[in-house]
Amino acid sequence: MNAELDALKRALDRQRGHVLGILEGLSEEDLRRPVLPSGWSCLALLRHLTLDVERFWFPGVIAGEPDVAGQFAAGAEAHWYVPEGMSAEEVFTDYRAAIARADAVLVAAEPEQEPALWPVEIWPTWRLPDVRHILIHVLTEVACHSGHLDAARELLDGTTWLGGNPYAG
Repeated sequence: MNAELDALKRALDRQRGHVLGILEGLSEEDLRRPVLPSGWSCLALLRHLTLDVERFWFPGVIAGEPDVAGQFAAGAEAHWYVPEGMSAEEVFTDYRAAIARADAVLVAAEPEQEPALWPVEIWPTWRLPDVRHILIHVLTEVACHSGHLDAARELLDGTTWLGGNPYAG
């Protein structure tokens, strides 16, 4: 892998680890409980990261893999839910599998490589020009969502990523 992409991927891996770490130890019930007015749960956000981030951007946009092409439609909010009967363990397994698949795409990528497939149906006037920009976009999105999960976890049981109360003396 190119040194630049490797550095960006290491930063992304830290955020992926943060996502998994902040959810560690939550019960299935807490993982499914919405704590914000918008109504999403931690498990639903993990499902979003699986489908709309890891799977969409890497095998979909960068590699243009045909089995992801069906995702290229407006209304991605549909991925902000966990299908009936899908366990928390299955959601976590899918997330880890999506990361592995994304990493396989990145190993073969170059920073200046153009996307193999761009979802013009979703963004007709906006475009990320290359793998570098896509990876920066994904890193930013995962970091933002790991912060959302921090807030949700603190509301659920008081746990923070820093461990305990960061404001305690």
